Amino acid sequence: MNLFILRHASAGIRRKNPVLDLKRPLDKDGKRHCLHLAYVLNALKIQFDLIVSSPLKRSLQTASLIGTETGYEAQILLSNALAPEATLQDFQKLLYECRGNENLLVVGHNPNINRFLGALLVPASSHATAQVRLRKGSIARLSLTRGPATLQGLLDPRLVRALYATSTKSSRRKTSRK
Repeated sequence: MNLFILRHASAGIRRKNPVLDLKRPLDKDGKRHCLHLAYVLNALKIQFDLIVSSPLKRSLQTASLIGTETGYEAQILLSNALAPEATLQDFQKLLYECRGNENLLVVGHNPNINRFLGALLVPASSHATAQVRLRKGSIARLSLTRGPATLQGLLDPRLVRALYATSTKSSRRKTSRK
């Protein structure tokens, strides 16, 4: 299975009130980044069989924008295994339940999404984890077979911006019209 782990895009400043923070939406930069990321994923010909998101608004918006722009037509599955308070065991159970999918996208939050990614990259018997930092809007691609996962790629928001900017520029020279 190809597992794509995406940290939700920019959602502005964290609210002090936890109830209000649950409903914090993506900001303008976050929405723009999702569209750019979807454009890059389309250029790489990546399609998702299943998209699973944290139930928090900013993650669901990220998943919806990416799904819509990449042609995903099924319903996005909401899972508390990707919520900020989720444990590694919750995440592993989710992966087990989704094992029949070839390309799975999960959208979650810091710090657990970083921990989940790190735990997948190191054998369970070593009692250690890899330290991986996903910025807001970063996506990691892993290959899950037997043993520890293999990191196949990581797209950081700065790289996505650069790829989007270079791929959308016109290849035709501008000429003056006199």
